[in-house]
Amino acid sequence: MVYRFCRLAAATLALTLLALAPLGPASADSFTPDQRKDIEGIVHDYLLKHPDIMLEVLQAAEDRIKSDSHDKAAQALKDHRRELLNDPDSPIAGNPQGDVTVVEFFDYRCPYCKQVEPALEALLGEDRKLRFVYKEFPVLGPDSTTASRAALAARKQGKYDAFHREMMALKGQINEAAILKIAGTVGLDPDRLKRDMAAPEIGRMLKDNTSLAEALQIRGTPGFVIGDEIVPGAVDLGALKEMIADVRQHK
Repeated sequence: MVYRFCRLAAATLALTLLALAPLGPASADSFTPDQRKDIEGIVHDYLLKHPDIMLEVLQAAEDRIKSDSHDKAAQALKDHRRELLNDPDSPIAGNPQGDVTVVEFFDYRCPYCKQVEPALEALLGEDRKLRFVYKEFPVLGPDSTTASRAALAARKQGKYDAFHREMMALKGQINEAAILKIAGTVGLDPDRLKRDMAAPEIGRMLKDNTSLAEALQIRGTPGFVIGDEIVPGAVDLGALKEMIADVRQHK
């Protein structure tokens, strides 16, 4: 990335030198190989003598990338607000009428999702005005998909919350046997669960979540949406509270 920006800076400076030449602007093809070599040497020497220019270029490029990324994210959030916040297929925790909504994209096999789970549970326990939307986003292979299918199928038996908590607390290997064992622990009918897991609508829900994550450029787990911000990675309890408070302050 840095190398590319350095090349860009050098090219920009070279074009500037050409534009200021006595004969006026010229294309690169109008110069002989020796002339081009001389120009490249001038640029090289200038950048070595004035490294601060390169730092300015790199900073400007970084600022531009961040600005473009933020603008794209803001537009994506606007375009997909309904699917994000009001999709009837997405499980909801906390206060359904809450004044702030937090959306989490997660995978049951993701260690960072498990790491942040206690903070989320604490937050939901403390903040009675918080609405929380779960987006099953299995990105770590077939066992992750099986777990997400089971979770969404558990919702049909009114056991999503219990199943979700136990899966997040589960340590060690997550496979079909472990998933079905958890299902039995929380009181799910295993035969019905298996039938519901295979239902076409479960696959559609997961596909919709994946499409939404791609639109928001959420490529890993966990990924959060809090207000108008997309927050990648595990977040501690203090940071979550600050972001939620900021959303409330600017409502």
